[in-house]
Amino acid sequence: MTDSTSSSSPARAGSPVALILAGGRGTRFWPLSRESRPKQLLALDGRSSLLQETVARLTPLIGPESVWICTTASLVSAVREQLPQVPAEQVLAEPEGRNTAPAIAWAVQSMDASVRRKPVIVLPADHRVADSVEFRRVLEVASREASERDRVLTLGVSPRWPETGYGYLEVGLPYLTDGDVRRVNRFTEKPDRATAERFLESGNYLWNAGIFVFRGETLLELTRRHLPELAEGLERIAASPDRLAELYPHLPRVSIDYGIMEQLDDIATLTLDCGWSDLGSWQALADLLQSDPAEDAIHGDVVTHETQGNLFWAEEGTIAAVGVRDLVVVRTGDSVLVLPRERSQEVRAIVDKLTQKERSDLL
Repeated sequence: MTDSTSSSSPARAGSPVALILAGGRGTRFWPLSRESRPKQLLALDGRSSLLQETVARLTPLIGPESVWICTTASLVSAVREQLPQVPAEQVLAEPEGRNTAPAIAWAVQSMDASVRRKPVIVLPADHRVADSVEFRRVLEVASREASERDRVLTLGVSPRWPETGYGYLEVGLPYLTDGDVRRVNRFTEKPDRATAERFLESGNYLWNAGIFVFRGETLLELTRRHLPELAEGLERIAASPDRLAELYPHLPRVSIDYGIMEQLDDIATLTLDCGWSDLGSWQALADLLQSDPAEDAIHGDVVTHETQGNLFWAEEGTIAAVGVRDLVVVRTGDSVLVLPRERSQEVRAIVDKLTQKERSDLL
């Protein structure tokens, strides 16, 4: 970290707004997740989609009228259909994905000046939270810190096992103004198993949840400082909004973690202890659905005999299984996926191969 946030005195901002990132493909949930119906639009553990649940859990802290969605052009209609209570003009369409820094900075720039003075809470569209009340409490504290002290915050989750698929935040000393708000000493990308075990044992690390809180104006100032090429590109778009489709693909492709957050010497965190999961794989969904690891997690029409520890997901048709254990079996109308549960992160390799084979019918 090599810089600090703005030293200017922030205007008192009032209630926060939410910016939900809903443009991902969710390739690790293939074959259920497709380009036209990605993970965030699916109902994986209830009747509502993950995107709908993300918006719903913000109420009453943030109502739908204060929600902004950043998605892709191909998904705008589906997102608006799922979220009719969110103003249609606040569902923004990226012409193409350029990673999180362009998406967030462009979305914030698209807000009215009065909105940019408020705390902006950036949230992924496809996570699960069991305790919405505690989740909102933490967001409210973070919003107050962003509004009153112009802090930039990245929220973390108390690690429950030595996960190698998440980034980590090393937590430092608390701020005197609020003992729950602590400094982030450094970011660590996805560690190996031994390092993750050491992080867990130390008690000084949090999983990086990909949830950020800052004043919109502060984010744009930090973009100008740390990502000047991106800032210049956004200025060109603001000057000629009718050229968005032409100009946006030329924005640099960079994550907000690498491009901005990791460059700051003064960045804060709060701990989320609210039953968080990023639902990042079929394995994660199986863990969520299973009350007993010895039992199968089942969705749809499934018939089993002497099976144990499997996830069977039948969107269409019937799955029948005998004598198998610790598998993921997913059946859709046109595809069947079978793999060991512990290799569920590797589904993306199938998507890559289908892409190489130009099997757009399955993507």
